Amino acid sequence: MEPKIKIDIVSDVVCPWCIVGYKRLEKAIVEMGIQDRVEIEWQPFELNPQMPPEGENVNEHISRKYGTTQEDNRRSKEQLSKLGAEVDFKFDYFEDMKMPNTLDAHILIDYARENGKQTELNVRLVEAYFSERKDISKREILLQELNSIGLDKQEALKRLDDADARLKLKEKEAYWKNKGIRSVPTMLFNGANVITGAHPLHVYKQVLTGLLK
Repeated sequence: MEPKIKIDIVSDVVCPWCIVGYKRLEKAIVEMGIQDRVEIEWQPFELNPQMPPEGENVNEHISRKYGTTQEDNRRSKEQLSKLGAEVDFKFDYFEDMKMPNTLDAHILIDYARENGKQTELNVRLVEAYFSERKDISKREILLQELNSIGLDKQEALKRLDDADARLKLKEKEAYWKNKGIRSVPTMLFNGANVITGAHPLHVYKQVLTGLLK
């Protein structure tokens, strides 16, 4: 049996560049026909760990955090919508869109990993947030999406209420930050080749080709 390429993707479900980068990576893997040679594991990174439960308006949040103008934000959304369409992903930005707290989402993504459905849930939650105008900080929304891919809501709820699970999630985040990761998406190929940001398709193919030799 040929060895697998392990790809750790450090990301947050409210990071638009993370889904663009993942979709390009996925396209590279499919076009190269190496789906059975690749193992992906999502790693947690909260862009806004101090975000209150009620969240914050996206436009206000981006402007406050990065010092951007409303015109900057508008252009960025247009660019992301265009790039999303190129990889069959819909960004549906709207005026009252909120930046949520994502801790619970990451805990459930880790729960899904144990059940072999981590990528499926991660992508589902990103779609719920960016494409379907859903508040993924609300537990009822998170549990609905989790149930939609065949996972047990009651078991997941226990995980959300488990103080040890929350501590372990924070420890995972600290592990990646201690490795110097400060922005997402960051992809680690076999723990060594590190790519930060959403790169063109050919870059992912080049990295994967090098690891297949």
